[in-house]
Amino acid sequence: MSDATTDRADGDVELNRSITGRLLFFYVLGDVLGSGIYVLIGTVAGEVGGAFWIAFAVGVSVAAITGLAYAELATKYPKAAGAALYLYKAFGNRPLAFLVTVSFLSASFAAAGSLAVGFANYFLELWDVPPGLLVALLFLLMLSIINFIGITESVVINMLMTLVEISGLVIVTVIGIWYVAQGDADFSRLVEFETSTTPIFAIVGGVALAFFAMTGFENVANVAEETIDPQRNFPRALIGGMIAAGFIYVLVAMTASLVVGAKDLAGSDAALLEVVKADIIPIPLGFMTTLFAVIACIAITNTTLVAVVTQPRILYGMAREDVVPGVFAKLHPSRRSPWVGLIFSALVVATLLVIGTLVVEAGGGIDLIARLATVTVVLLLFIYFLVILAALKLTGQDESEQTFTAPRPLLYVGLLGNVMLLVYVVVDDPTSVIWCAGLLAVGGVLFLVEQVIRSRRAATAGPATETSDQTSNQSPAEPPAEQPKPTEEP
Repeated sequence: MSDATTDRADGDVELNRSITGRLLFFYVLGDVLGSGIYVLIGTVAGEVGGAFWIAFAVGVSVAAITGLAYAELATKYPKAAGAALYLYKAFGNRPLAFLVTVSFLSASFAAAGSLAVGFANYFLELWDVPPGLLVALLFLLMLSIINFIGITESVVINMLMTLVEISGLVIVTVIGIWYVAQGDADFSRLVEFETSTTPIFAIVGGVALAFFAMTGFENVANVAEETIDPQRNFPRALIGGMIAAGFIYVLVAMTASLVVGAKDLAGSDAALLEVVKADIIPIPLGFMTTLFAVIACIAITNTTLVAVVTQPRILYGMAREDVVPGVFAKLHPSRRSPWVGLIFSALVVATLLVIGTLVVEAGGGIDLIARLATVTVVLLLFIYFLVILAALKLTGQDESEQTFTAPRPLLYVGLLGNVMLLVYVVVDDPTSVIWCAGLLAVGGVLFLVEQVIRSRRAATAGPATETSDQTSNQSPAEPPAEQPKPTEEP
């Protein structure tokens, strides 16, 4: 996938349309087939029981319906701004677009923290020496350095790790097929609900956690501008990729339930590794355990790298629009990396990890991985709800014969599903709202700092400059009506 730009006759620069439908499908598949299932499958199993595969099936259904809204809006507005653009088109509200952008950034911070802890758990299966917090922090430092070196290197590494990531899920599936072929499988496990609540609430609770594994598809909207024939290719690739990823997730979850059982999965910090440790296939266990732990670490690295790449670039874009202090728009003179935003993002995630670890060690009674995953889900469910609302609000607007139209009954089901999950997560874990508020406050503080700087600059420079500043201060989701502003990639 190329991020190259082309010069138009009028002197503007626009992104190349170089992504085919097939490439976009695999991009979606790789984005959704993240490391969430490596990190959270044990927690979901503990929430539901042996039937926890149902939570993944329901989760992919709700996510796919939300993907329909993204597909429709991306064919109407094939621009790189994503959800912020859709919300601005629907409601014309710049603060709302800013809130969505900050929510997405905050969700990325929380996801990176959760994945870093998951990486540490699998890494300690290989080398049980350093404390988990130190491993997680060094892991973030390593990814920040890769990101600093350059975006091209990050993308190449990401592509290679995607192949390794999928191979781990294939290994788990093969183990399940081998186990069933031996005739040892107890299929009654697949309908067991080992929970103190009703099966319905158990499934909802499992979906709320499993949803973390289904996120990532929202990032794909940002490459709509680079997709060939987006009206035709984008809906097919997005929905097809999500369904394929969901099918793989359900197979992996059923395998883990049959081979290991929900209790053992729930009691492990590296749950999928328990499937390998069951020693089903005729390959030396020591070799398989080490191999799978390495694969899991690479898979988690892959997804976390995407988050680390995204965070400073969101700050970079916000700084260029005078929403956060301009220092975040600084690029390194030789590497061309947004290094200030990179350092800031790493510090925010590191602070999350340190605070979370201190709370756990103080007897706070939380699972740090689950808590940060819950924070991510809360923020993304909020964004998904707004995106579906925007799709409904924009019905009949900016449509052509080529525009993909999502079935309205399904959108209403998705709207209800996202709201129900959001309410359940908040009611079940109200303290997650505090963590969300803390992350959103970081964006709010940056916004206020920028406003103070702008006010002082305007007072010093006089009314003419103030008017000029106000004219140039457009939201990234608010392109001019007639002649779009050129996009400069970091």
